[in-house]
Amino acid sequence: MRSAFHRLTTLLLFTVIVPVAVVAQQASSIAFQRAQGLQRGINTSMWFSQSADYSVHHLESYTTPADIALIEQMGFDHCRLSIDGGQLMNWLHAGRQTPFMTQLDAVVNDMLRHHLSVIIDIHPTSAFKARLFHGEQGVANFTALWRALAAHYASYDPNHVFFEIMNEPEQSDPYRWQGIEATVADAIRQVAPRQTIIACGAHWSGLGDLLVLEPLADPNVIYTFHDYEPFAFTHQGATWASADVLPERGIPYPSSPKAVSSDLQQEPTLAGKFFLDQYGQDRWNAARVDDYISYAAQWSALHHVPVYCGEFGVFRDYAPPAMRAQWLHDMRVALEKYHIGWAMWDYQANFGVVTKMNNRTIPDPEVVRALGLRMPSNP
Repeated sequence: MRSAFHRLTTLLLFTVIVPVAVVAQQASSIAFQRAQGLQRGINTSMWFSQSADYSVHHLESYTTPADIALIEQMGFDHCRLSIDGGQLMNWLHAGRQTPFMTQLDAVVNDMLRHHLSVIIDIHPTSAFKARLFHGEQGVANFTALWRALAAHYASYDPNHVFFEIMNEPEQSDPYRWQGIEATVADAIRQVAPRQTIIACGAHWSGLGDLLVLEPLADPNVIYTFHDYEPFAFTHQGATWASADVLPERGIPYPSSPKAVSSDLQQEPTLAGKFFLDQYGQDRWNAARVDDYISYAAQWSALHHVPVYCGEFGVFRDYAPPAMRAQWLHDMRVALEKYHIGWAMWDYQANFGVVTKMNNRTIPDPEVVRALGLRMPSNP
């Protein structure tokens, strides 16, 4: 009798659990397959997000159909399209199409026509994110927004339109963020069962945030991280970052104690000198970049999920151009070595691959070569 019961239990487990495992494995395979379509991307920023102007004129003129065509010509295969959370909430509350959404739909369709996959990236302000830090109402509102947005784009080809839950959530509590992300992913899945979701770690979505992340129960997910290390080089002179990088100019890459010795005087504080000295001591070069990226690959293998680098780049105002190109090259080579797709930050702003001057759009040939792309014959 006991053995018969165990035989029946085993049979039930085989007929119920194994098919579930097969379905999960198939969905995970879909995520890996679709990640192959996100190999060489560009962030389109300061357009539908991070702007003080969301007028139709700005949305039509800041990045144009000619820019989208140029992105395709250079050899990018996708755009990470940053979208302001507040403008999306206005659309949700309006209960109808708004000028912002009409322009957004037109851009998504134009990118797809140019054989560019699109990441729908909710890229909100810090104030928007802060509503999710405590309590339940902010989370409920954000979940409702994603349910509506996912339904809006659910009919689009899931091989080419992806849903990124949030850019750099700035959550100090990674456990709370994991709960929010799981809740939102479930809401997306209810209305868009075919689309691949892109999820991230807490804080600023750095590599360290990825490494402590527990994958979602949903298998059709790609996991993203951002990489701006070494910060002393990539953000030199940036006014919005730490005080240590603000006075920096012409900081070299690769780094060594000797290479940065003459630059220590740029830092007015002892803490700043220590920050820059450590950059030299860390000896950042291609091998150091490779070692850093290898941990993303190890996390991917550990959890059997695809990983994607959604942002990397160098603030170009003060970085030596050839050294900027070298770091971009080393990053791109390391990411491709470990089969990690990427999107450079960004298209045309102060980390850009192009410069706009006198009604001309000029790709940076050093950056284009560093990314392994091609200069268009007639930009």
